[in-house]
Amino acid sequence: MNSGNSGKPGENPGGTPRPAAAPAIELRGATKVFRTPSGADHTAVRDLDLTVAQGEFVAVVGPTGCGKSTTLTLVSGLEEPTEGEVLVGGEPVTGIRPEVGFVFQQDAVFPWRTVLANVMAGPRFRGVPKAEARERARDWLGRVGLAAFEDRYPHQLSGGQRKRVALAQTFVGDPAILLMDEPFSALDVQTRALMSDELLELWGGSRPDGRAAASVVFVTHDLEEAIALADRVVVMTAGPATVKEVFPIDLPRPRRVESVRLEPRFIEIYREIWSSLGEEVRITRERGAAHVA
Repeated sequence: MNSGNSGKPGENPGGTPRPAAAPAIELRGATKVFRTPSGADHTAVRDLDLTVAQGEFVAVVGPTGCGKSTTLTLVSGLEEPTEGEVLVGGEPVTGIRPEVGFVFQQDAVFPWRTVLANVMAGPRFRGVPKAEARERARDWLGRVGLAAFEDRYPHQLSGGQRKRVALAQTFVGDPAILLMDEPFSALDVQTRALMSDELLELWGGSRPDGRAAASVVFVTHDLEEAIALADRVVVMTAGPATVKEVFPIDLPRPRRVESVRLEPRFIEIYREIWSSLGEEVRITRERGAAHVA
């Protein structure tokens, strides 16, 4: 007996094509203009086109002050574009969305709350019952290696431990999109490498119910970090930022940050991207020198 489900892969029953899943993130000609205290206009990003696929890890690099962080705030809904469009899951961004997690450079923790209470806070604000929120929080504290520290306060933790709290705070909300703004920049080299490895492990296994991993946009000044983590590296121009080039990273996964940096292919990719990024860094420095002069 024919069940009727005889379509080809990628088709609905009856042979009609299934609609392609919308990209996780799209920026279409996005421009953001800020008004400075002096009353002048400052264009942070201009005509920015960028697409991030479902489950993709994209790193964004560019000169200091070029508009990388502004790109994240547009995706998050914290800022609206002056021109152009920003879409998440195919829908225009009109405000802060619950499926978007944001890890900031500075720790976004409540200093008067314990580690457990900090991780519980997000689910509780979204209406999750207290017992369930506590269970979820403890699960994620275990995943980030802080189960024994749930009753500590942030000031009693090391920098790396506070970053683990930040990751737990974000992943406990089961984000479909994860925005990260230089989250490890304040850490020492060894802790930074360990946190990068932990991030890859959490990202790769964060959605065990079969859904795609979270889509990640990771802003960093560290080109080695970008290559070690990402599926693609986006190079931004000197401000106002737009996309200059996009480089696919063909290093196999799973990756360990310290070991992948020793691979000959890693070094080749680094040189290729730096030839593009270094030019934008030079332009930014020359502009700064001219301004001082």
